[in-house]
Amino acid sequence: MSHLIAPSVLACDFANIQSEIEMLNKSKADWIHIDVMDGAFVPNISFGMPVIQAMKKHAKKPLDVHLMIEKPENYISDFKKVGADIITIHYEACNHLHRVLQMIKAEGCQVGVALNPHTPVDLLVSIINEIDLVCLMSVNPGFGGQSFIESTYDKVKELKEIIKKNNATTKIEIDGGVKQSNAKKLLDAGADVLVAGSFVFSAENPIATIAQLKSI
Repeated sequence: MSHLIAPSVLACDFANIQSEIEMLNKSKADWIHIDVMDGAFVPNISFGMPVIQAMKKHAKKPLDVHLMIEKPENYISDFKKVGADIITIHYEACNHLHRVLQMIKAEGCQVGVALNPHTPVDLLVSIINEIDLVCLMSVNPGFGGQSFIESTYDKVKELKEIIKKNNATTKIEIDGGVKQSNAKKLLDAGADVLVAGSFVFSAENPIATIAQLKSI
């Protein structure tokens, strides 16, 4: 399977969200990545449900909703209602991770678990066959435009081994600091989905930039 590209709208022009979503519809992007931040789990606040609902009206690609929030279990059904197709929660934010994963599945969404840069991938061994996606944070979560953490390559390789050993179909998504210069190395290490924010939306031609990432 060819790798997937999921542009992160955290880096888009908020004053022109409809046109940005329509641009992504025309591009070779596979998913639209939406970072939800609550100002508590991470030191920033981003999109709420009304904004995601507005995006859904125009989006023709699946909405990949990444919850960087505390107590995500309180909001799973709400995010489904406003249009989430994939819901990713943070390992570090859940005291009862398995229960929350079951809640997401019950809503009919694909299930993802995100890991902060310091969180070991082997913590997911027992649930690797129950999740569709692992989102490896390659920057510290909370802000766009940060520098890529080089140790991510080793985490990707280690996680890929866990997936293979358990005959799982889980995809590996990389979120943070992804650009042309490190995309191939990430894919070679075993990544399946590349999230790119600033690199796409600050480009002179975002559609061409997405196509370049897709063609690697």
